[in-house]
Amino acid sequence: MKDFLKNAKENMGKILGTLVLISFIAPIGFLIFKIATTPNMVTEATVGQRVKSDYILMLLECLLGIWAMSLPDMLTKKFSLEIPDKIYYLYIIFLYSAIFLGEVRDFYYVIPYWDTVLHTLSGLMMGFFGFSLVDILNNTNKRVTLSPFFIAFFAFSFAITVGVIWEVYEFTADGIFGTNMQKYKLQDGTELIGREALEDTMEDLIVDGAGAFIASGIGYISLKYKKGWLNDLRIKYKRNKEEEIKDD
Repeated sequence: MKDFLKNAKENMGKILGTLVLISFIAPIGFLIFKIATTPNMVTEATVGQRVKSDYILMLLECLLGIWAMSLPDMLTKKFSLEIPDKIYYLYIIFLYSAIFLGEVRDFYYVIPYWDTVLHTLSGLMMGFFGFSLVDILNNTNKRVTLSPFFIAFFAFSFAITVGVIWEVYEFTADGIFGTNMQKYKLQDGTELIGREALEDTMEDLIVDGAGAFIASGIGYISLKYKKGWLNDLRIKYKRNKEEEIKDD
């Protein structure tokens, strides 16, 4: 019965991952066609319609999503990591919500605070990932023991750094391809001025920090008082037999 449930979980993850991957691959041909045939600028006749940069952004995001879907498999094979099912499901749901629903289906414009919720969630995930990363190093290196505060601080710093790198990526893509990842202009092409042009970027960084702070706080309390709250969310290092014999 245990083997059946384990296989069912593995198959569910594969099916869900495959469906999300298909949602990134399927629109590529259509997006390339629209990039080739859609005008660059909004005109009076095309107000409310997408322009070339919108389709370029969708294509970039779909390609990024395809690469991101391969990351868990690459990490588990190259570094012998074991990713919990809960984290994997959360990861692919996040990618689907951010890329397909957010960009392709326009949820960033249609649903209020969609971007804010996703950035908060990404801060949480990166915070927990940072905990897993330093915890692996802490457990594999017997000569160094890190305090719960240092691990929490590292996790917070790691999550904030990832958030900053993402904003640099958005800024760079907007400059090169004329996209609107940082939402410095409205859906009709009107460019925002001054503080309004900075609001999306700064709000993203603030909620990234909030999510990272929450994850760090949960992790700190869990480690400090041995609550075990992160056991089901922690990425683990799979030791081989030679390492186990060496430790013994």
